[in-house]
Amino acid sequence: MAKKNSGLEFLESPEGLAGEFGKAQSFFDKNQKVVYGIIAAAIAAVGLFFGYQYWQDTQNAEASAILYPAVNEFEADSLNKALKGGPGVEGLTAIADEYGSTKAGKLASFYAGVALLKQGKYDQAIEQLKDFSSNDLLIQARAYALIGDAYLEKKDASNAIDYYKKAADYKPNKFFTPTYLLKLATAYEVANQNKEAIDSYSKIIENYPQSAEYVTAKKYKAILEGPASE
Repeated sequence: MAKKNSGLEFLESPEGLAGEFGKAQSFFDKNQKVVYGIIAAAIAAVGLFFGYQYWQDTQNAEASAILYPAVNEFEADSLNKALKGGPGVEGLTAIADEYGSTKAGKLASFYAGVALLKQGKYDQAIEQLKDFSSNDLLIQARAYALIGDAYLEKKDASNAIDYYKKAADYKPNKFFTPTYLLKLATAYEVANQNKEAIDSYSKIIENYPQSAEYVTAKKYKAILEGPASE
């Protein structure tokens, strides 16, 4: 019976193994430039990655250092100085523009958005807050909710609802989610979507009975259920 060819006989044969190495050497000889080019490209890509990481870390450190004085002005309620800067203080908007790819730069966008919202500059606030992104449990959801606040101030309940939903759905937790659900319910009421408002109040009542928003949710749900059930 003929032995089945497995295709691996060269591993058991010195002559076969030498032949395979010979083929590989021949391929390399004919394609040296291509092979070396691939190797060089791979090395360059690795170098570029680590170089970019180093640059990002350096940029973030710089941004963090100049962000601190601006945040101090923000916390002192000196909003114009926090936003535009002054002696010894780089403005939040300038930091966000220059260092927008860094964590500190994105945080500058967040603070700038809050400051602009306080000043009633809703469109600018929305723009800054949309530039912010984070995996943080608190701040990202807070940014979504603040965008919702800005839209609601602009009488744009539809967009407010969208962003309050994002806030409520972002890493739900007992500390902050009830607040966002309450805001969502309010926006639904403004939009005359009472059924959806009742649903939002119900989520607070059912899922967060220990929250400060529980009593408020029960109260307004009961008010809405009066005409809704008729």
